[in-house]
Amino acid sequence: MTTKRTPFRQGKKPGDDGFENSPKIAVDRSAAAERGRAPRRGAAAPEEMPAKPAPRRKPAPNTGGRANRGAVARDGRPLAEAKPERLQKILAQAGVGSRREMEEWIAAGKVSVNGVVAHLGQSVVPTDKVKIGGRLINIRFTGSSRPPRVLMYHKPEGEIVSRDDPDGRPSVFAALPRMRGGRWINVGRLDFNTSGLLLFTTSGDLANKLMHPSSELVREYAVRVLGEVTLEAQQQLLKGVELEDGMANFSTLLDGGGEGANHWYRVALFEGRNREVRRMFEAVGCTVSRLIRVRYGPFALPPQLKRGRCRELTETEVKTLLRSLENNPATLRKPAEDA
Repeated sequence: MTTKRTPFRQGKKPGDDGFENSPKIAVDRSAAAERGRAPRRGAAAPEEMPAKPAPRRKPAPNTGGRANRGAVARDGRPLAEAKPERLQKILAQAGVGSRREMEEWIAAGKVSVNGVVAHLGQSVVPTDKVKIGGRLINIRFTGSSRPPRVLMYHKPEGEIVSRDDPDGRPSVFAALPRMRGGRWINVGRLDFNTSGLLLFTTSGDLANKLMHPSSELVREYAVRVLGEVTLEAQQQLLKGVELEDGMANFSTLLDGGGEGANHWYRVALFEGRNREVRRMFEAVGCTVSRLIRVRYGPFALPPQLKRGRCRELTETEVKTLLRSLENNPATLRKPAEDA
């Protein structure tokens, strides 16, 4: 009896599969040695071709961290020459806090440079290793990095300008964009029941300049007042009223319209003491029922910016602001166009 075997599939000739120019597959027997096979007996050994070494990336130098690199960057290139700068200024530029806060931290021994407790007046360079409470700080030098970030925020009533509140009230910082390697620093404050324009920046040095009295940046408010503000009271507010922390006056006071309990005024002053606008109206026998900051220096509250929302300035806008602060601070007192 003949056993029936399963036939093998017949191979196709070139052109049978519909492709007229299908190439014939040829086997190079001489390549057997390259694949690890021994050549057949009596066959001539193939000529050995010199092996071409594969290109290798040059490894980055092992510098052992920023503190041990000296004047060499991570990629082996030399760092740009930088003049030493005051420690408190560098920490403020890094967004750790205001320059005044940094001076207090240095005096309290919370800051170290290269493992040694820092002292007031100390200068640092880019290669120094600065720590606060054991945490390494990414220090930034003028001209060595991008400009700081600046944010306009429309603060609603019922938020506190603080990160820590014993009463657990909502904080303005919860509504701001999160970031790595820094933090938002508020430029001045607004009361819990005051709404309007609030500025933030990542640079403590810039925040200090914007708040400093020497900058003379105007603060403008829309005020709703309960009670009649007589002409005599208006003249007194412009001339100056006595508060518990000294004399205070408005630079301008304009009638914003309305009647009775819905009468509005537009006021401006060049300082930002605690509850100053409210206390000034109280000094002439009136009560502020609503207070909105509509302008801070060159920044006006954008009409389309809703409460609880923020808008970040572009790099071009920030650079213009920095040049104005350095060259001609008086230009910052002019009104800015609405964004």
